[in-house]
Amino acid sequence: MNGRLGCLPIFLFLLLLFLLPLVFAQFMGLALVKLRLDPSVAILVIVGIFLGSVVNIPITRIARQDEVIAHPYPLFGFLDIGSHLQRSPRETILAVNLGGCVVPTLVAVYEIFQILGDSWIYLFPIVLAVAINTGVCYRLAKPVEGIGIAMPALVPPLVAALTALLFAPAEAPSVAFVAGVFGPLLGADILHIREIPRIATGMASIGGAGTFDGIVLSGILAAYLA
Repeated sequence: MNGRLGCLPIFLFLLLLFLLPLVFAQFMGLALVKLRLDPSVAILVIVGIFLGSVVNIPITRIARQDEVIAHPYPLFGFLDIGSHLQRSPRETILAVNLGGCVVPTLVAVYEIFQILGDSWIYLFPIVLAVAINTGVCYRLAKPVEGIGIAMPALVPPLVAALTALLFAPAEAPSVAFVAGVFGPLLGADILHIREIPRIATGMASIGGAGTFDGIVLSGILAAYLA
C-alpha cells in the first residue's frame, strides 16, 4: 500500500508535466485571438513556438580566457555528441532561439504594421510602452553564471499590459504584446550582450528557454492581461 502511495506523487508530477504544454498552448491561443490573428495563423504561431524552441541559430562566437563546458546543442538544435569527447572550448556561442525569439518577434513586427495601418497616432504609444518596458527589463536583468541573463518573469508582462492600457487602451492587447516582446528582447538580452563573457556557459541563446522564455511569456501574458 505504501509503495503504491509512494508512486502517486511521481505519477501526478508526470501528468502535470504532460498537461502543462497543452494548457499553455490553449492559453496562448486565447491571447493570440485578442491580437486579431486568423485562427489558422494563430495555430501556426503556436506550433512554430513549440517546435522552434529546440532550434538555436548560431550568430557568432565570443572568445574567452577560461574554458567552459561545451553546449550539447550548439547547431540548430541537433545533438553534438563529439562535444562530450572534446576538451571544453574557450568560447561562447551566441545564438537566437527560433521559437523563443524569432517567431514572437515576427508576430510583434506584424502587430506593429497592423496597428499603424489603422492609424499612425499609435506610433508614440508603442515607442513609449516599449521604451518603458525595456528600461525596466534592463534594470531587473542580471547575468547568472552557467545559465545566462535572468530576471523576474511576471514583471515585464505586467509593465507591458499597464503601459498599453494607459497609453493605447483601444489597441491595448496588440501594444502590450509588442512591448512584452521587445522589452525583454532589448532590455534583458540585447543590452546585456556585453556581459556574456562573464557568464561561464558554452552557449548563450537569446530566447533560449524556448516556449517558456521571458520573451514569449511576457508577450503572451501581456496581451492576455490587456
